[in-house]
Amino acid sequence: MIGVPAPPLDAPLAVLDGLRRTGLRVVGPLARSILTDRDKRVAALGSALLVIAFAGAASLPVVMLVLGPIVWGIPHVLADLRYLVARPGLHRRPLVLGAIGAGILAAGLGLGVRGGLLGAAATLLVARAPLPRKLVGLGVVGALLGLAQHAGSVSDIAFAHLHNVVAVAIWWAWRPRGSRLHLVPIALFALGSLALLAGAAEPLLGLTGGTSARWTGLSMRYLCWSLSPSPDGPFAERLVVLYAFAQAAHYVVWLRLLPEDDRPSKTPRSYAQSFRALGNDLGAWILWIAVIGALGLAGWAFVAPGAARDGYLRLAFFHGHLELAAGALLWAERRIQAS
Repeated sequence: MIGVPAPPLDAPLAVLDGLRRTGLRVVGPLARSILTDRDKRVAALGSALLVIAFAGAASLPVVMLVLGPIVWGIPHVLADLRYLVARPGLHRRPLVLGAIGAGILAAGLGLGVRGGLLGAAATLLVARAPLPRKLVGLGVVGALLGLAQHAGSVSDIAFAHLHNVVAVAIWWAWRPRGSRLHLVPIALFALGSLALLAGAAEPLLGLTGGTSARWTGLSMRYLCWSLSPSPDGPFAERLVVLYAFAQAAHYVVWLRLLPEDDRPSKTPRSYAQSFRALGNDLGAWILWIAVIGALGLAGWAFVAPGAARDGYLRLAFFHGHLELAAGALLWAERRIQAS
């Protein structure tokens, strides 16, 4: 393949790094112990971002559900490919890629989450793992497949919600840790989810009118149809608000927390260093596709934000099934270790 240079993003990255240096000079003297300790930094960063995500979901859920995928969707898919395929070396294992691809194809042809689960089962079969561990994984996947078959289309709605939890679980198990600080953002995620299911956002939504955002082109009714078994009643709206929060948490994991924990160096990178490392992992061609796609999505969103959001979700549907199968493989091969 002809070599190409990475997209020329030096100028905007330099601006971001300048802002980053200014911020570090301001908070550095006050938060040096947090900034220089990975466990403290990740826990503090994750907790702060989850609090912001909760506030956004509880006040403007429709706006979050539209802008989140438009702004963070493509970078998050790059993170999926980086940490679930490139970093573990799955791109050099054709049997594994074939198993995952078959599951994604089956999902796209109408099987939905059942296709993704079949892909996870096929991936476990070709895993480099002891037979007992494979059998445990296949037993869990088989049980989930049976539940999905029984539930029908409701299983795809359930998977839409649960795949956000899968990201948190992958991050939780990504590396051994020297402290329990990572449990703080996990606890905040769990408590925030329970609070939203219990209706904690409803008083604030009454003040903000966040269930309506006509400029987005999406209505709460439409979102209830896609994210709840029934579009009627307060519980349907609560599920939409919960999804807005959990989707934001999903982006936080893939774009901030997992990169911090996966990086060999315990110290943070600049934006320019992070971009170079991303190019080394994925290659310039994928970066160019991502940049062109992001620009196209932004242009579409400027004209029709709701349609752009739905278009992105249709194109990126595969990433949830990739997370499911690759997560099962990494567990089977013990490439992620519970702390």
